[in-house]
Amino acid sequence: MTYDLLLKGATVIDGAQGLNGEYDVAVLGEKIAAVEKEIAEPAKETVNLQGRILTPGWVDIHTHVYAGATTWGIQGDALCLATGVTTVVDAGSSGWANLVGFMDYVAAPARTQVLTFVHISGIGLTYGPVGEMEDMRYADPERTAFVIQRWPETCVGVKVREGRHQVGNNGVAPLKLAVKAARLSDSKVMVHMGAGVPLPDVLDEVRPGDIVTHCYRGGGDTILGAGEQVIPEVWAARDRGVLFDLGHGGGSFLFDVAKKALAQGFPSDVISTDLHAHCLSDPVHSLPETASKLLNLGMELPEVVYQTTAAPAAAIGRDDELGTLRVGTVADLAAFEVEEGAFEFRDVRDNLEVGARKIQPVLTVRKGSLYRPDELQEEVAETLRRAREMNALVRGRFERRQAGT
Repeated sequence: MTYDLLLKGATVIDGAQGLNGEYDVAVLGEKIAAVEKEIAEPAKETVNLQGRILTPGWVDIHTHVYAGATTWGIQGDALCLATGVTTVVDAGSSGWANLVGFMDYVAAPARTQVLTFVHISGIGLTYGPVGEMEDMRYADPERTAFVIQRWPETCVGVKVREGRHQVGNNGVAPLKLAVKAARLSDSKVMVHMGAGVPLPDVLDEVRPGDIVTHCYRGGGDTILGAGEQVIPEVWAARDRGVLFDLGHGGGSFLFDVAKKALAQGFPSDVISTDLHAHCLSDPVHSLPETASKLLNLGMELPEVVYQTTAAPAAAIGRDDELGTLRVGTVADLAAFEVEEGAFEFRDVRDNLEVGARKIQPVLTVRKGSLYRPDELQEEVAETLRRAREMNALVRGRFERRQAGT
């Protein structure tokens, strides 16, 4: 047999199968064809990955990639392929009313696999600076459930943001409707925990398998309570199967909170970026950059890989195909180097941590096609340019409002 692609000599880490050692991986067409200690058969293309880490393609379950239709959206396709991310999940940029546009103009043309949580607000996150659920008339659990059931290949669940700036005085009423939509569609809820809505109230509403994102945020209504201890309601939610997602973003990750939680034995369940136009250039950059922060806070590399591959795949109910190098699954892979040195990392308040290790992408394989970071530089640069442009536009609007003009 002649394979299409043969990746040789890497240290393979696949938490879904318990693999952590040197293996060869062969690809035939769009599928993983073999994972063995030594593959002798020829291939049309062979890549020597000696000294590198090879994992399943990374899955980022919290991003905003509805570029051109929302104030948050970035053109994420090239950035994902340049950084080992083969599946990206948009976290509620679209609601039922503008989902078809998302599927037609973002998901369909992308080389990366693009999935989405559908916002309980019909308008989604079209205009980020204004709360999408201050007006409860935007919530429609029946229509939300319908589109999730109608397009299950793209839709993985329901998104809702719970914070004063998102829901006004409506408390957890939007979350209750999101849970209703998830029940009707047999899917999951991802809920944004924000300031102004008590976290215990939020946790009272979520179910096993639902996802609470921004678990290391600071500034009121966080996982930490008296004495900087993880609050009992958080432990209880984890015990009953609620998942906690990192969701870095522009305002939702503090080193101090992460350190205190990790010291108490409370790691995130999933590492994600919450990439959007206002945090891409600083401080998030990419999923490997975000994962490197956890690596330097003491999380072991196999766990970092697990939280960016098998764990997010399971969280969105796609672990039968994603997050693993099991023979017969889609040929989505990512190769990295773990560089050693002195690397600067920033959180959302510009706090600095200097780490000794950094995860550096080497190549990405998506459905059997190979992509290298250098080949995507121009596309990534355009993504960054357009994100900066949108960021400046939105910030200018805030400045005019504050000036009263």
